[in-house]
Amino acid sequence: MSEPVRIHYFAKSGHSHRVALFAGLAGIPHELVTVDLVAGEHKQAPFLSLNPAGQVPVIEDGGVVLSDSNAILVYLARTYAPDWLPTDSVGEAEVQKFLSIAAGEIAYGPAAARLVTVFGAPLDAERAKQIAAGIFERLEAHLDGRDWLVGDRPTIADVAIYSYTAHAPEGGVSLEPYPHIRGLLRRIESLPGFTPMPKTAAGLVADAD
Repeated sequence: MSEPVRIHYFAKSGHSHRVALFAGLAGIPHELVTVDLVAGEHKQAPFLSLNPAGQVPVIEDGGVVLSDSNAILVYLARTYAPDWLPTDSVGEAEVQKFLSIAAGEIAYGPAAARLVTVFGAPLDAERAKQIAAGIFERLEAHLDGRDWLVGDRPTIADVAIYSYTAHAPEGGVSLEPYPHIRGLLRRIESLPGFTPMPKTAAGLVADAD
């Protein structure tokens, strides 16, 4: 790596945070470039030349420009931190399952509930809370007797579900019923290189993927 990976992000976006979090945990040299979502910078040139969808995060790594937070996790792990992504077919498939959960039930559950309460997004808060409860019950059961989501060490699966799960209470979703999930969050937070996502304030609907 000749230069650090440039991560275009917004600090209070969970999608952005998972990429910055992984770069820190994996010891990948990186530079955080703040995109001012409040001013609409993500919907203007030159940012749209990086991601025409107008969403954060986006990374630049030499000639590689990549959007979508989960795709970025896979790229960074494969390129710089292979221990974070299993190479056996079963392990890799299990990680992919949790990346899909992060893009599905986590996004439509705790992340959506947080968008309503913190950012005033016009979404169905009760439906989001129902989805959150459903996926958290599944994760809680999965983590019974496990330290990590996949295998015996942290992977990008754990990183992908961390940010919006840890901040679920901001959306009115309690984590008290889920001791195994809270244990996973504590283990992630105890890893070297961990950086928390800042708490949010009302007034912004963030565009992120």
